[in-house]
Amino acid sequence: MTKHVSSTPLRSVEVYAMLAVLLAVLAPHVARMPVWISVVVAAMLLFRGWLSWRGTGLPGKWLLIPLTVLGTGGVVLTYGPRLGRDAAVALLAIMLGLKVLEVKGMRDATVAVCLGFFLIITNFLYSQTIPTALYMVVVMACLTATLIALQDRNHALSALQAMRTSAILILQATPLAIALFLLFPRVQGPIFGFPQATSAGISGLSDTMSPGSLSRLGLSDEVAFRVHFSSPLPAPDRLYWRGPVLWDFDGRTWTAGDAATTATGGMQHQGSSDVVRYTVTLEPHYMRWVFAIDLPFEAPPNTVLTSDYQLLSMRPIRNRLRYDASSHLNYRYGADEQSALLRRAQQLPRGYDPRSLELAREIRKRSSTDADLIRNTLDVFRSQPFFYTLVPPELGRDAVDEFLFVTRRGFCEHYASAFVFLLRAAGVPARVVVGYQGGEMNPLGDYMIVRQSEAHAWAEVWLKDEGWVRVDPTAAVSPARIQAGIAAAVPAGDPLPLSVRGTWQLLNRVRYTWDAMANFWNQWVLGYTPDRQTRLLSDAGFGTPSWQTLTVLLMTAAAGIVGGLALLVLRQMLLARPDPIVRLWRTFCRKLAKRGTRRNPGEGPRDFGRRAAAEQPALEHKIRAIVDLYIGMRYAGRSDAAEARQLRQLVGAL
Repeated sequence: MTKHVSSTPLRSVEVYAMLAVLLAVLAPHVARMPVWISVVVAAMLLFRGWLSWRGTGLPGKWLLIPLTVLGTGGVVLTYGPRLGRDAAVALLAIMLGLKVLEVKGMRDATVAVCLGFFLIITNFLYSQTIPTALYMVVVMACLTATLIALQDRNHALSALQAMRTSAILILQATPLAIALFLLFPRVQGPIFGFPQATSAGISGLSDTMSPGSLSRLGLSDEVAFRVHFSSPLPAPDRLYWRGPVLWDFDGRTWTAGDAATTATGGMQHQGSSDVVRYTVTLEPHYMRWVFAIDLPFEAPPNTVLTSDYQLLSMRPIRNRLRYDASSHLNYRYGADEQSALLRRAQQLPRGYDPRSLELAREIRKRSSTDADLIRNTLDVFRSQPFFYTLVPPELGRDAVDEFLFVTRRGFCEHYASAFVFLLRAAGVPARVVVGYQGGEMNPLGDYMIVRQSEAHAWAEVWLKDEGWVRVDPTAAVSPARIQAGIAAAVPAGDPLPLSVRGTWQLLNRVRYTWDAMANFWNQWVLGYTPDRQTRLLSDAGFGTPSWQTLTVLLMTAAAGIVGGLALLVLRQMLLARPDPIVRLWRTFCRKLAKRGTRRNPGEGPRDFGRRAAAEQPALEHKIRAIVDLYIGMRYAGRSDAAEARQLRQLVGAL
């Protein structure tokens, strides 16, 4: 019986439904796989549909074996001999297409659909966002409905009924899935924290800065990190999120180098009592730096604090990172800076920007101290018609000269670069710091969102007896950028995203709601770490649970959930009214019992009918007719209304 059902050819509508679901499974991977793989797999699925439409036989091994060899070889040539994430997904997609080409009966179709389950799970290797999870749930429901429909060889279920049954099965499995998620012993690191193969396409800060590099980030509304403050929120002009420190300049590009980034645990610093404490959830950016409010005074776990007060992770940040940080808002450090580093912070390339060098010498002449020099240099930006914009003009070889004397339109990197250049030309040690400035509070979640559009560059100047002092030349040109954010500073015509401008209240509400949901998802699903699990169970009264305790809790919860569902199903079965055909059969059995022929508990309908006909020869024809009708309607799937009426009449006349 099983062999017959499994080998029964599929109807065309079943093939089309299977192919449609598998195409939905493959759809998210199209943008991730090479074009040739997407085209080949889609062609195999469409070819299988065309064969079903034409009623043509399936290709034999003479075609499948060469396709398998060519597909595997193509994957190896494309990705190399090492089977990484991308290569494994591509190979699985090709195998799915090949399997579809040999689908004949229900058994083959079931294997193909199960391969679809494996392939849809691989989406979590690339993205763990809420839309990805929702899409996977929908496609998983469709795959399950396809399996249900394949098992319905009598074709009694409609597509809507199969989807309804699939949804019920998923809902029944949800409590057990939640119990497994909460109680299964966690491994260190975020859930679905799979290593990524490349950082291509990830927007964020770089360890270099050149004209236009940060202004391009200003056009992005992607989230850089989110912050929850456990102490009072600092003023906007204190929210400088320190990132890479850039020391070297080649005439156009600033770079960090490595001489000043030794992990020394930070230099000696003095901080006031105004400590701010907060928790950062950092999005992956594939670099090592970790952001903290200027000035961090201790390194979170698995990070180091360098000699120029950069926070660096032990390894590139490929997964979302959550860490606690503490910073001083008022501080002093670096008064005893090494002379070699001070000389490095005064170096400029030869043969660049002669007009800027002359301007620096002029400012130096009329400045009695280095502090006067800083004020006079900032006055240049205040007194001249400089403009803050996201779309600065292109600059040539002498970029600082062109910016200061010709275009006078720029983003924060233009002002920071020109300011540090002028101070170095005047003999004052200075360097560029890049990071983020400001942030936007989400009133629905009581946390701050720092976006890529808040990317910022400022200067640090070394003064005798004071050490390194932060100076932001952008504030001299556009104070609104520091006090009210980038949306208040850029001209109305600049291409700032609507979500960053915040001019539409409805859009803001939707954006806040969605981000609050994403933050909850990140914190409690993707960020459900062993520490989170321990704290949750401790709050529930289980102390500090060991893996043995977790195992007992998990088994107990699983047994309770499965037992509860079983009791619920049993109750429904007991309370449910029997099928009309079953009720007629029971009536038939009761009538024969009154005549002395009682059905045994384990006796099947056909055997009982034969025995009853032999014991009641006067009713033999009626008994055989009733048994044949009942078997046909109960087990063969016939649902003819005329046969139901005939069965009712025969039982009634017995």
